[in-house]
Parts: sequence; structure tokens; C-alpha cells
Amino acid sequence: MKNILVTGGAGFIGSNFIRMVLVEHPDCFVVNLDKLTYAGNLENLAEFAHHERYRFAQGDICDGALVGRLLEEHRIEAIVNFAAESHVDRSIAGPRIVIETNVTGTLCLLEAARDKKVGRFLQVSTDEVYGALGHRVNSRSRPC
Repeated sequence: MKNILVTGGAGFIGSNFIRMVLVEHPDCFVVNLDKLTYAGNLENLAEFAHHERYRFAQGDICDGALVGRLLEEHRIEAIVNFAAESHVDRSIAGPRIVIETNVTGTLCLLEAARDKKVGRFLQVSTDEVYGALGHRVNSRSRPC
């Protein structure tokens, strides 16, 4: 059994990822850590609420003690981080929460993964972190 911690799993993309894992990978156990802010909705995973290979934990990825306890308790082998403040308007109105979640929270997860020797870490994020795609360049066009 592969044990995975998914953060932000009650959001749109995270919940679809968890659904895919539980349906297509019977060898995986998923722990969903979500703070349940404006973007999280447990109804997205209501059909799996009592699934034998799924557990939900409400909490913040900035809470190192909680993250460490979940990694140990469930013998987590991989972390998939979907937790993020992802709306541009929110980031303009309140940039501090964006830094806390997207930067400090990710750092907390990385440190816990290192400390608990978690072998895999997948960072999934938004254009607020990676930036816009820009102009597509192909063999017939010239770069801007």
C-alpha cells in the first residue's frame, strides 16, 4: 500500500486528483489535509467520506506539528501539495495570506518531508507562482 498525503484535497483540482487515485489505484491510501477555506468543500468528496483508503484531516499546512504527526501516523511515502491561495483578486487584496500559504506552508511541508524522510514531493501550483504562459512559440512564429 502506498500512502499519500494530499494537501488542499477539498478544492476542485485536489478533490478530482483524490477521486482519480482512489478509483484507479487500489494500492493507494490517501490522507487529505485541508484547511477548508473559501476554496475547500468536503461535498467534493462526500462519496469517499467513509472509504477504507481515505482519511480527512482539517488543518493548516503551516502547522508543522500537525503535518509531522500525519506523516508519522499514516507512514506517508509521498506528498502532493495542492494547497494554495489561488485567486488573483484575493492575492492583491491580502498578499500576506498568499505568502503564508503558498510560500511558508510549502516550506513547512518540505521541511516535514525532509525530517520524516518522505521520498516524493509533488508541488502543484497556480500562475500566481509560476507566471503566465506568455506567447506560444512554434516553428512558424518568432519569439516576442
